[in-house]
Amino acid sequence: MADGGGAPKTALITGASHGIGLEAARQLARRGMTVVLTARDLGKAGAAARELDGDGSDVRPKALDVRDAASARSLAAELRGELGGLDVLVNNAAAYADWSETASAADLEAARAVFETNLFGAWRVTQAFLPMIRESAHGRIVNVASGAGSHGEPQFGLTTGGGAATYAISKAALNALTSKLAAELRDTGILVNSVDPGLTATAPGMEAMGARPIPDGAASVAWAATLTDGGPTGGFFRDGEPLPW
Repeated sequence: MADGGGAPKTALITGASHGIGLEAARQLARRGMTVVLTARDLGKAGAAARELDGDGSDVRPKALDVRDAASARSLAAELRGELGGLDVLVNNAAAYADWSETASAADLEAARAVFETNLFGAWRVTQAFLPMIRESAHGRIVNVASGAGSHGEPQFGLTTGGGAATYAISKAALNALTSKLAAELRDTGILVNSVDPGLTATAPGMEAMGARPIPDGAASVAWAATLTDGGPTGGFFRDGEPLPW
């Protein structure tokens, strides 16, 4: 847990068994942080943590289902005993719908399931861990959003076409949650921000679409997780630069 003399020292990342979450764990661990790497399946979390073994990294695999409030509360209680507190929460876990899906034809039950992870998952996990983050001298909450949920993204944003409706709307809602949390916590010193990793090569063939390497996308997460005290809050950023949403 961080103290008043340094930077954040402990971080929890949801959905971190692969992709951007795993790479963000790697980057934070390399900065000397204790990283709690979570996934719904403890075996997958453990396998991912073993990928990061070495160089003195302290990466601890844990099971966490962001759709389940009891799972979040149980892990919060466990980590209070194990770590004494928490400095950084990265809400990275995400669900997807068919990219061709439009708002007019969307299966709303399927859409509800996506929102359970992308919006309510981040919301319930934040509620579970916020008491510990309030106790930190360097509290940070990072919501991994997307340019798909932005009015300002020229290639994949909200106004560029009707596709990926559920995903885009859920990520816009996540940005709204960021804004409300930041406003509520503005006087506490806790910095709450959303980041857009940009189109990142998290699946085969994405490089052909111009996707950037995973370490480049994850760098935005690490940047927001390690902001210095007094840094920005309530914003939406890619590569440390503000984006409209």
